[in-house]
Amino acid sequence: MTEDTRDETRPTPPSTKEPPEPYSVYSSREKWLIVALISYGGLFSPLSSNIYFPAIPVLSEAFHKSTELINLTVTMYIVFQALAPMFWGTLADSWGRRPMFICCLILLAVSCVGLVLVPLNAYWLLLVLRCFQAAGSASTIALGAGVIGDISDRAERGGFLGVYNIGPMVGPAIGPVIGGALAEHLGWRSIFWFLCIASATCAVILILLLPETLRALVGNGSIFPPSPLSRPLLPLIGRSHQRTPSPPNRPRKPFQNPLRLLLNLDILLLLTFNGLVCAVFYGVTASISTILSEQYPELNETQLGLCFLGAFLVSRFLAISFSASGKLGDAA
Repeated sequence: MTEDTRDETRPTPPSTKEPPEPYSVYSSREKWLIVALISYGGLFSPLSSNIYFPAIPVLSEAFHKSTELINLTVTMYIVFQALAPMFWGTLADSWGRRPMFICCLILLAVSCVGLVLVPLNAYWLLLVLRCFQAAGSASTIALGAGVIGDISDRAERGGFLGVYNIGPMVGPAIGPVIGGALAEHLGWRSIFWFLCIASATCAVILILLLPETLRALVGNGSIFPPSPLSRPLLPLIGRSHQRTPSPPNRPRKPFQNPLRLLLNLDILLLLTFNGLVCAVFYGVTASISTILSEQYPELNETQLGLCFLGAFLVSRFLAISFSASGKLGDAA
C-alpha cells in the first residue's frame, strides 16, 4: 500500500470548530412576547399627547385662562417630547433598556398624579407637570426600537418593527376618543387618572417580565445581568437558556452628549423635515377642539374626541402615500 493510499483511508478527525453563536438566545415566541411588552409601553407616548386635546376647552374654563395659554401646555409638552428621548436613549445605552423603560413609565404615572391634584389657581404647576409628563412618556418609542435592535437581526427586524408600531400608531387614534369620553362623564381630571393607572400597570408588568436586552450588558441574552435592576422578578422569558455570569469589571459605555448628532448634516436635514411635518400636524390637531366647540357649541367632549378620527385618518393616508411614492421612485 502506497503512502498516498494510506493517507486516503485514514479517518478524518472530527472538526473542532464550534458553531457560531445565535444573534439572540431567545426563541421566536419569546421575542414576540418581548415585542408585545414594549409595544404596550410605546403606546403611552402618543396616547398621553392626544388624549389631552378634547379637554382643552374644558381646561380653559376650569383654570380661567385663555385658549392660547392652555395651548401653551401642549407646546411645552411637544418640546420636552422632542428633547427627552435623546437623553433617555443615551442613558439606556449605558445603564440598560429595562431600568430606563421602567423609570419613564414611573415618571409618567407620578406626573399624572400631580396633574390630578393640581389646584385650579396654579396654572404654572399645570405647565410644569405637563413637561414632566412628556419627559416620562415620550422616550418609550425610542427605547422600544432599541430593544428590537438588541434581540433581532436584519432578516426579522422588519416584522418585529411592524408589530411594534401598532402601539404608537393606535395611540393617536384612540387617545382623543378616550379623552373626550372621560372628560364628559368623569371630568377632565379622570384623563390623568386613566393615564396614571394604565402606565403604572404597564410598569408593574415590565418589572415582572421584561428582561434586559442591552447587548453591552447581556450579549445575545446568554450573560446573566450584573445588576438586580436588570433582572425581571418573574424570569419566564429565557429561563430555558443557560446563562454565564457577567465578567467582572465589564466596561460600561460612557454617557455621550446626544446633541452632537445635530452636527451630522444628514440627521439635521431629516430632523428639520420631520419637525416641520409634526409642527403642522400638532398645529391642526391642537386647535380642532377649540374651533369645533366654538362653531358647534352643541357638541359634547365625546363627540369632539370622535372628530379627531378624521384628522388621524387623513394623516395616516398622507404618510402611506408619501411612503408608497418613495418606494416607486426607488424602483424607477
